[in-house]
Amino acid sequence: MRRFLRENGLSVAFILLFLVSLAGQVVTGFHEYNKERKDEHHLAPVALQTYLGSGHFIQATFENWESEFLQMALFIVLTISLRQKGSSESKKFEPEEVDRAPSARRKNVPWPVKKGGLVLQLYKHSLSIVLFLLFLVSFCLHFYGSLKDENEKLLLGGLPPQGPGSYLTSPRFWFESFQNWQSEFLSVFAIVVLSIFLRQKGSPQSKPVDAPNAETGE
Repeated sequence: MRRFLRENGLSVAFILLFLVSLAGQVVTGFHEYNKERKDEHHLAPVALQTYLGSGHFIQATFENWESEFLQMALFIVLTISLRQKGSSESKKFEPEEVDRAPSARRKNVPWPVKKGGLVLQLYKHSLSIVLFLLFLVSFCLHFYGSLKDENEKLLLGGLPPQGPGSYLTSPRFWFESFQNWQSEFLSVFAIVVLSIFLRQKGSPQSKPVDAPNAETGE
């Protein structure tokens, strides 16, 4: 167990933080949802399992996942060809190890490298492909949850529900998306620029403390 934690401590820490945060979201969202039902519509509270299938929960969860996966996918793709002088988050201006052509002759290479052909071509871009797919799945689930939540509110108000086509062009759905996208892009801009001038000893996201500001890359 000790060896496992030593070798996987970063992923373990983040999955635990994720689960704790998700649990906090469920509990607080559940109480907020029932409070709205009681205070605004004088309705009885729903059970937890009912809340987990509500548009309120689905929309709130996946609009955040959507922006995170979009940010990470774009950051990975854009850092292939774009540079930022002095940033530890940028590739250097000369070729790096990550740019080398894959070789099946190297020791312990992943099986797609040995396989070659189309499998290798997909594997060469698999990280960005999967992140964009996760973004699309999250985007669709966000849309589904947001539409469901909107129609639940319309139903309580005695109004007819909206169809998917009309809701796709509604300001509410895109407001939910853009408010999350802009914050993700700002956070990436911040780490790219701040890492030029600031340091964090021991972090792979920072340059060495004694590195000059103009030094690009880790």
